[in-house]
Amino acid sequence: MSGFVHTSHTHDGDLAVFLIGMRVNQPWRPDLWVPVLGAMPGMIAELYRAKDAAARGEGPDLGFLEARTLLGAGGPTVVQYWRDADAIYAYANDPDRLHRPAWTAFYRRSRRATGAVGIWHETYAVPAGAHESLYVAMPPTGLGKAFGLTQDRSRRRHAALRRRRDGAAAGAGAAAGAAGTAAEVADVPGP
Repeated sequence: MSGFVHTSHTHDGDLAVFLIGMRVNQPWRPDLWVPVLGAMPGMIAELYRAKDAAARGEGPDLGFLEARTLLGAGGPTVVQYWRDADAIYAYANDPDRLHRPAWTAFYRRSRRATGAVGIWHETYAVPAGAHESLYVAMPPTGLGKAFGLTQDRSRRRHAALRRRRDGAAAGAGAAAGAAGTAAEVADVPGP
């Protein structure tokens, strides 16, 4: 079939995935949630500017790779890809970057009406060999946009990840059986 091209991302090393989102709990308090909503685009723009400057050799590499914003019923979520979790924490705590002042302002405003807006984040440190991607009829997205794309099928590790998962589950089942217990091994959905 012509035009049916499989691609995958080109990176084999460690990486970190950072999810951050917000939810408006009290829509009648825009004085508290509009500043939160408005802060993220500036931070993302700052990260892209720093990434571009680092690529030109004109600034430090902050470790930020790529981001995308998802909109859902619970509010916006930003998915960010980073070199590692330490780079995320370094950016978040740098007083010369936009995040630290925005975070301080959020806490200051939140004291006036606790719970008006909710913020959450999750950080995932993903070791080498524990990530995979598959893109069909897609422009560069996610890890593919962060690292570049390849059609090299040997780089797609989804089958290897499944084999490793199934081997670990089988090993856990054998250990439980050998111990004489009635342990059930959970079936983890595949990618």
